[in-house]
Amino acid sequence: MTLPTSRLSRRHLLALGGSSLALTACGSNTGRGDSSPSGGGDGDKPALSQWYHQYGEEGTQDAVKRYAAAYPDASVTVKWDPGDYDQTTAASLLTDAGPDVFEYGNGPSIDMIKGGQVVDMTDLFGDTVEDFNASTVARMTYDGKIWAIPQVIDMQILVYRKSMLEDAGIEPPETMDDLVAAASALTTDKVKGLFLGNDGGAGLMGGAMLWSAGFDFLTDDNEFGFDDPRAGEALAVLRELWTSKVLLLGQPTDWYDAAALTSGQCAMQFTGLWTFPDIDKALGDDFGVVPWPAMDGGEKSVPVGAYGSCVSAKSSDVDAAKAFAKWLWIDQTDDQLDFATSYGFHIPSRTSLIPKADTLTSGPAADAASAATDYGHAQTPILWTPKCQTAFGDAMVKIVKNGADPMEQIAAVKKVAEPEVKRVLA
Repeated sequence: MTLPTSRLSRRHLLALGGSSLALTACGSNTGRGDSSPSGGGDGDKPALSQWYHQYGEEGTQDAVKRYAAAYPDASVTVKWDPGDYDQTTAASLLTDAGPDVFEYGNGPSIDMIKGGQVVDMTDLFGDTVEDFNASTVARMTYDGKIWAIPQVIDMQILVYRKSMLEDAGIEPPETMDDLVAAASALTTDKVKGLFLGNDGGAGLMGGAMLWSAGFDFLTDDNEFGFDDPRAGEALAVLRELWTSKVLLLGQPTDWYDAAALTSGQCAMQFTGLWTFPDIDKALGDDFGVVPWPAMDGGEKSVPVGAYGSCVSAKSSDVDAAKAFAKWLWIDQTDDQLDFATSYGFHIPSRTSLIPKADTLTSGPAADAASAATDYGHAQTPILWTPKCQTAFGDAMVKIVKNGADPMEQIAAVKKVAEPEVKRVLA
């Protein structure tokens, strides 16, 4: 299987959560109307602006401009933002100089929704809603309404060296006990059993450990979701892996790069789908994938994320902006497939397109795509704000690296998260 060359893009880092998205001041180039290089509308057509962050994959900018130029019912100008996109966009929504259509990581923030800065997109989906990755649609849903259209899916999954496991007589791990045992058995004086990042998974694996034990950050009723001794036991597994010396640490690049696995320094690594072209180039068929394993009472999981196409409530023509978003991200399935697979390595957000993606039809890539559908889990709920995530991240570092009591740290997170969730719900 020949895979396209990958590049690390900010869309690959969605799993780091909303708290990882830095904020800067709003720029003056809105890309709307006559302020853009392309000028205003074409005759009687409405003029729309569409904003993207700067993708790392070569050809992506030309592709989105080509899609926009093909739209027959409006003159669409694409603004490609190489700066601090998230703050620029968030600030612009408070003014009349922002975009009509824009992408945002995992859909708009709860503050954008509660502040009336974006419009309800539910009516655009119709029956197609069942065809979109369910986890990403759920992440972009609040108060029974869908606030964005998922564009493409990125995900993380456990990748392993087939030959290393076979030589040790070890099957790919199906349960958390299997994983801990395999990491130990695969660790030698030259190879570590597992790589979860240079912090031992403190920044990456907290959510996956909660899901593994059957918990989530928040309950379905938006209550704090993991104040339970079994959740503490799940988070303590990462501390066990840390102290047992089976984790690879101190790498030049972190979990988002596959160099640790391809160089033979570890037998298993939790990493992103975007690394598969590099893994395939280095290892050929000598790798496989499995979802993150479950503990008793929990479930397997793979974190998934997606940029969502949103419409500003301050758009000069909300109906025209919604029509364009629907045309591109719901109706134009050929373009959706092109965007997902021709400029990097991603999964179409519509499950019916996955069998049509040549890059996802066989081997580990096909297994990963199936796992995203069957075990996909949005990294955090929409109400789990950056403030909540910061508190959780601090707690995870203390648990994993410092050996702090998990239940005490969970209580500290709860003390921050409960009033924060009440604030955004008010």
